[in-house]
Amino acid sequence: MITTILVVLVILYFVRKIYTEIASSSNPLAAGEHLRDATIVQGKFTPKTLAKYNGRDSDRIFISVKNRVYDVTQGAAFYGPGGPYENFAGRDASRGLALNSFDPAVLTPLDQPIDDLKNLSKIELESLESWDEHFENRYKIVGTLHENGTVKEEDEKSL
Repeated sequence: MITTILVVLVILYFVRKIYTEIASSSNPLAAGEHLRDATIVQGKFTPKTLAKYNGRDSDRIFISVKNRVYDVTQGAAFYGPGGPYENFAGRDASRGLALNSFDPAVLTPLDQPIDDLKNLSKIELESLESWDEHFENRYKIVGTLHENGTVKEEDEKSL
């Protein structure tokens, strides 16, 4: 009886291992998994320096949520050119995510101060918290967002 249980457990272990390998090799996002695991030195970004990480001017795609910058390159189908969230690429997406709006009008112009989000409702803040948790659980933090003119050029790491 115990031998049968052990044999079944060993078989299940190998079946799961094989299934995981097959699933990851057929998953188009798995090809970019090495980007998520790559060591990235944290940098300091301003709205203007973050803008180049939009999937067009750089292969990398970064998004800022609540002043934390995430590398969302592995989600290029969503955040890259042609994706539903492409207008957030290289930008502070906080207000748009809080409002659940893709309208470019919700994005703060690059030469303006970072949105302080003070006039968001409780429901909008809860939505933003949910998005923030989503990004934190799924993507690597690569830096922080700071006001234009507050970060020395050499402080921003070239990624």
